[in-house]
Amino acid sequence: MSDIQEHEDTPLHLLVVLARAYNAVMTHSNRSINSHGLNSTEFGVLDVLYHKGPQPLQKIGEKVLISSGNITYVVDKLQKKNLLVRRASAEDRRVIYAELTAEGQEFFEAIFPQHQELMVKVLSGLSEDERVQAAALLRKLGISAEKML
Repeated sequence: MSDIQEHEDTPLHLLVVLARAYNAVMTHSNRSINSHGLNSTEFGVLDVLYHKGPQPLQKIGEKVLISSGNITYVVDKLQKKNLLVRRASAEDRRVIYAELTAEGQEFFEAIFPQHQELMVKVLSGLSEDERVQAAALLRKLGISAEKML
């Protein structure tokens, strides 16, 4: 293979390697999350509320990368499980906040450490310095790709 062809194939090779790594890591993550009766979006919503406190539904959707229609569906499911409640904003009744219930708080506190420990283990194929470097490079790649949209 010529040097020119190798150089041209590098972006495609990177894409394949990135996709395979993502799939492998997410398989572990999803198995962990699913074992607690949640999907990854539900877990993401609980994570945002646990770490950031009550949030407007729109902000939650932005943080977990889902549409406003989907956030309503996910919040409905979590509310039926008594893990969160909706509250109208005191300043603007058009804005609806979600917040964890006491049961939701206890539930997430019980499952998060185990999930976090698993993710540390799954990502241990890289040293701490390599993880920092990988995060910075992937962020740079993401920003660049978004600018092209």
